[in-house]
Amino acid sequence: MNAPHPGALPRRKLPIGLQSFVKLREEDHYYVDKTGLLIDLIASGSYYFLSRPRRFGKSLLLDTFKALFEGERSLFDGLVAETRWDWTRRHPVIRIDLGSGVLQSRAELDQRVHEILLDVQRDLGLPDPVGYDSVTGQFAELIRLAHAKFGATVVVLIDEYDKPILDNITDRETATAMRDGLRNLYSVLKGADAHLKFVFITGVSKFSKVSLFSGLNNLKDITLDARYSALCGYTDADVDTVFAPELPGLDREEIRRWYNGYNWLGTSVYNPFDLLLLFDTREFKPYWFETGTPTFLVNMLTSRHWFTPDLTRTVATETLLSAFDVDMIESEALLFQAGYLTIDSVWAIPGRKEFTLKYPNKEVQASLNDSLLRVLTGGARYSEPQVSRLYRLLQAQDVAGLRGLFHAFYASIPHDWYRTNDIAKYEGYYASVFYSHFAALGLDIRVEDTTNHGRIDMAVEFDSAVWVFEFKVVELVPAGQALQQIKDRGYADKYLGRSGPVHLVGVEFSRDSRNIVGFETETLG
Repeated sequence: MNAPHPGALPRRKLPIGLQSFVKLREEDHYYVDKTGLLIDLIASGSYYFLSRPRRFGKSLLLDTFKALFEGERSLFDGLVAETRWDWTRRHPVIRIDLGSGVLQSRAELDQRVHEILLDVQRDLGLPDPVGYDSVTGQFAELIRLAHAKFGATVVVLIDEYDKPILDNITDRETATAMRDGLRNLYSVLKGADAHLKFVFITGVSKFSKVSLFSGLNNLKDITLDARYSALCGYTDADVDTVFAPELPGLDREEIRRWYNGYNWLGTSVYNPFDLLLLFDTREFKPYWFETGTPTFLVNMLTSRHWFTPDLTRTVATETLLSAFDVDMIESEALLFQAGYLTIDSVWAIPGRKEFTLKYPNKEVQASLNDSLLRVLTGGARYSEPQVSRLYRLLQAQDVAGLRGLFHAFYASIPHDWYRTNDIAKYEGYYASVFYSHFAALGLDIRVEDTTNHGRIDMAVEFDSAVWVFEFKVVELVPAGQALQQIKDRGYADKYLGRSGPVHLVGVEFSRDSRNIVGFETETLG
């Protein structure tokens, strides 16, 4: 259903890729007002850390903090901050942005930080540093000099704090050197407390305090604070109000399915990059996913024999989601922090929380499984045509055609790929490949039981039909148990009584022949 016409609201410029708060406000771009949340943060603390996936507006957030503390009142006309902020207060701001370029050594990191601090020093009208051989000494002196010159405590904003490490994450030695260099830099904040008004640090990953912020005990992590779940990103209400002029001609529910769903224990949000490009091109595409294909993530998941149906309901503790360091990268933490999984539900007892994770939306489900399929099956030339044909068969409700499709597909994977690739030797491989074909289409999939990695019970809703699959790995001879199990356990019962048919499909696969040996079907309704 298309969104209603919003009336006479004017269309504004779309701030695609815009990170400058000044430019956004002065050039009449759309702006979702987050300034009330910013003032709440400033009023309740001084040292903050926030982890969010890439392209979620973190840089714009820091630029807004900068304009606020520098007293740029005219930029906040009509925003919440206009009446809530004391515009007589001004503070010098030191902003460190480590997001540009790729640094490949500790020496390059120190040189980049030196250049950033030198630019800040000159922007503040302070003399160039003299007699400091280290960036830590330069940083500490910059904070002291800024406080002395302006007679006001200093604001420090650090953007992409972890990028030098993440850019080298596959090279443990270099990543460790980067981590140690950054820990050295951030340690300055601990001893500069008397000179500091406010500190905000943000990035993609959530390295442990011990590894990067040792001693900075007053750093408050708001990554999973429900009050600030929508600090970055657009809410449903934002889309319906601020971006109302862009909605006519677009299916509002499809916008939700494709791009909404990121959640950090509070209000769910959309990735801004996706929405802005959708409004610009008027076409649904995986814009966010395409800007950074997660090669390292996909390779890690496949090398660790990740059972792809588990992506629909991964369970992790709060501690596990924070367990990220050069020497210990947990799959669940990386998937969550990078934005490929998000929080679905929480189970809590005093002192402990467990999170059930899920895909945030259709874009991530389809794109991630498409990338996984390429690795699981030896390349896009095998998986890409297969996924397209699967869609057409489901659309036509061609039950018999499914067997031919998957039989031909498994047979098309070269024997040499199986022989040389360890991926194909783990128990859940064949079920993962089967599941990820459907997930790559972004379909509504429910996985009922993933306790046995040799099998899956999966329901797919598509158009008016429901497909219930049971996938089993057997020896050479089909046992006829897959379809029977669907019926014995009543997997399809919840879907009966609908207007459309319910297709039961039992699939049995042989490891020895590496192909389907049993494919039984029955249609109800």
